[in-house]
Amino acid sequence: MRVITGSCRGKKLKTLESLDTRPTTDMVKEAVFSIIQFDVPASSVLDLFAGSGQMGIEALSRGASHCVFVDSNPEAVAIVKDNVDSCGFNKESRVLCMDSLEYLKVAKAGLDIVFIDPPYRMGIVEKALELVESKLNDGAIVVCEHEKELELGESYGRLKLHKRYKYGKTALTVYKIPMKEVDY
Repeated sequence: MRVITGSCRGKKLKTLESLDTRPTTDMVKEAVFSIIQFDVPASSVLDLFAGSGQMGIEALSRGASHCVFVDSNPEAVAIVKDNVDSCGFNKESRVLCMDSLEYLKVAKAGLDIVFIDPPYRMGIVEKALELVESKLNDGAIVVCEHEKELELGESYGRLKLHKRYKYGKTALTVYKIPMKEVDY
């Protein structure tokens, strides 16, 4: 696993060797960042169910201003911390060992991009979408990685379905919060 582009291009990242962890494939990661590439610079990012932290690190490498990484597995959190440190993103990062849904209940508002990649087939994506909506800025993007059989709703509060993609056994569902119209 590596950083695709940006300031840490080509940097190898550690991953947790476990059956419980499914690192996002390079193909899916490239697809995600081609979808959101113009929204990443200067954004505030949340990497929920962070695993190795590769999605948040990729965002930081591409110019995101800050990323919070959340995972409940202490071993995964240790890997995220190692990866953040080896990429030199300590000042731009906050790594938390806690339940992702519990984090969303106490998180501050102001997020621009959120990556949600929970364990499959547990109904967690929908719960996370309901909780995260109130923490998002206008124009925010939420990228959900999930099993291809799962069909997520058209909207969750202000979050509106933008697009669905399928890559083998994996699906991506992307939501956006529309920008408020400004009267001139």
